Amino acid sequence: MTQANAVVLLSGGLDSSTVLAMAQQNFNCYALSFHYGQRSHAELTAAKRVADVLQVAEHRVMRIDLGQFGGSALTDTDIAVPDAHDSDSDDIPVTYVPARNTIFLSMALAWAEVIEARDIFIGVNAVDYSGYPDCRPEYIAAFETMANLATRAGVEGHPLRIHTPLIDLSKGDIIAAGTALAVPYQLTVSCYQATDDGEACGRCDSCEIRRAGFKAAGTADLTRYAKA
Repeated sequence: MTQANAVVLLSGGLDSSTVLAMAQQNFNCYALSFHYGQRSHAELTAAKRVADVLQVAEHRVMRIDLGQFGGSALTDTDIAVPDAHDSDSDDIPVTYVPARNTIFLSMALAWAEVIEARDIFIGVNAVDYSGYPDCRPEYIAAFETMANLATRAGVEGHPLRIHTPLIDLSKGDIIAAGTALAVPYQLTVSCYQATDDGEACGRCDSCEIRRAGFKAAGTADLTRYAKA
């Protein structure tokens, strides 16, 4: 039986790589990554390697320069990436990229229509995450509603679904699930300011969450950290 097509957003990080492995259990996966003006390009190299190892049907990297707007530590070099202990957990952090997931999901939606995919996967998480507003369940539900109002597929009775298999999982649970699926975590990059060859800073919020996740999962952390 031929598997249905699905579009999977793949950043090259831990979460999106896990989602890709999960989606491949039931779908023929088309991976979509973005060169969006981000501070670290190492994640794109990681995405390419993960897509190759997991043998996706196709992997595309789209260029969208959100750095023209700035407004985020990930796209504006004048805004420093804070250390995890300097972040206020009650505030949306400066690493939030305005409208990023809305833009990414819109592009995934366009590609899904072209390849007749009814399913889109994204690795958002609302448990161990940095507090971004576009990672919440209510946002995903709203986007799915919009997608089915705004597309030919939706209007013609072929509803699209946005899958978020990690939404309620802790980072430790995500890593445990991915380890069972042989996700090559050693290839992934999560750091907000990784070096060009993929070494993590070990200080930012994303590094701290990732490190704690491996510890909670009881799994060896093979992340390469830059020397102090």
